Amino acid sequence: MKKKLGFWEIWNMSFGFLGIQFGFALQGGFMSRIFQTLGAEESSIPLLWIAAPLTGLIVQPIIGFLSDNTWHSRLGRRKPYFLIGAILSSLALFFVPYSSTLWIAAGFLWILDASINISMEPFRALVADKLPDSQRSYGFVTQTLIIGIGTWIASNLPYFVSSLGVSDVADPGIIPDSVKVAFAIGAGVFFLSILYTILTTSEYPPKDLKKFRNQQKKDIISMLKEFTSHYTDMPLIMKKLGIIQFFSWFAFFTMWSMANPAITEHVFKSPVPVISEFDLSDKVELEQYNSQNLSFQKASNLTGSYMGTYGLSSMLFALILTIYTSKKRINRKMIHLWSLILGGIGFISFYFISDHTYLILSFALIGISWGSILSMPYAMLSSSVKEESMGTSMGIFNMFIVIPQIIAAIGGINILSSLIGEEPIFSMIIAGLALIIAGFLNLTINDQKTITN
Repeated sequence: MKKKLGFWEIWNMSFGFLGIQFGFALQGGFMSRIFQTLGAEESSIPLLWIAAPLTGLIVQPIIGFLSDNTWHSRLGRRKPYFLIGAILSSLALFFVPYSSTLWIAAGFLWILDASINISMEPFRALVADKLPDSQRSYGFVTQTLIIGIGTWIASNLPYFVSSLGVSDVADPGIIPDSVKVAFAIGAGVFFLSILYTILTTSEYPPKDLKKFRNQQKKDIISMLKEFTSHYTDMPLIMKKLGIIQFFSWFAFFTMWSMANPAITEHVFKSPVPVISEFDLSDKVELEQYNSQNLSFQKASNLTGSYMGTYGLSSMLFALILTIYTSKKRINRKMIHLWSLILGGIGFISFYFISDHTYLILSFALIGISWGSILSMPYAMLSSSVKEESMGTSMGIFNMFIVIPQIIAAIGGINILSSLIGEEPIFSMIIAGLALIIAGFLNLTINDQKTITN
């Protein structure tokens, strides 16, 4: 039987998520800004993001399977994948803002997301590996606490380095130095935080190591057979949670891809200047372009900073749950239901904001839903699947995260938001409605062990 772990042991095993979230926050908060700076039209931005969910659809189940069937004499089961992902992600983060064209930026996004996924999925499985069932809500909520810290700090990095005097001004089609410095800092934090977890956390070896090594399933045929069995024998609770995840992640992908154009245009009144509309050989028009571009870059810094609020509020939400779940059981279903509804209200409220300071309140509500999305579904799922294939199960569960993002990227966002209006801000209303639907779908969950264990 697994022993209960103390707070700092759980903290150490989860600390690598700080770096992972630095990567995700910089990607989610500023990739669309990079695409816009390089000349992308607003309607094409979701499609430029498609590499991210496609990568997750392929990489996470494979990494989950491989980590289930790995045992390294020094690093263990999950930690080899932490290390590989950390090295690749750090390199990708550093080079992303040096992209000179849209296709290069989209390519770096693909490499970055693949690398982050190599590290991320084993972290989810590690909680189930190390903790008894009674502590899993506690473990996933602690991860969420660290994720919130990472989101808030990383989202504020371009604004912070800009306030130190690093330039937001750059030639047309060039990413400003403030973004380059922020991504470089993120690369360093990513690697060092995962290295900390690797050095401070041990893993349980298989009960019968010799038998495990003899039965290791590393060929493609066995991997495909296991994937097939997981799909065909998928527990009902995973299907119900999957539908909730579908609408939840549709909403958040919409935010990551469209919040910057929506908020800079609707709230700050500083849309990105279109290079083709200016004669840059004319001094006056060049000055006009530079002035509008500076306004857009400053508005993007502030948008990213305000977006960090959802990380801060998810951190506070997770802190409260961490304290509570360390002593008592919770009703995971009702917490998730109301958290998602509050997040939906936060998205819809963007449309009614005229003073940008109120963005704090909107993102704070979104943060509550984010904190719940990162903990409650995984805590509920981990009570319903086999421990020996936890990595594979978590990877399979990921399809309910990436499929809605793919649908959103290939036209879902544009089609649904166009039913309301053409401006980017209407995509935020669609995100809000999706999150509210996800909240009410929690009413379909009725297994008591899943809800309260």
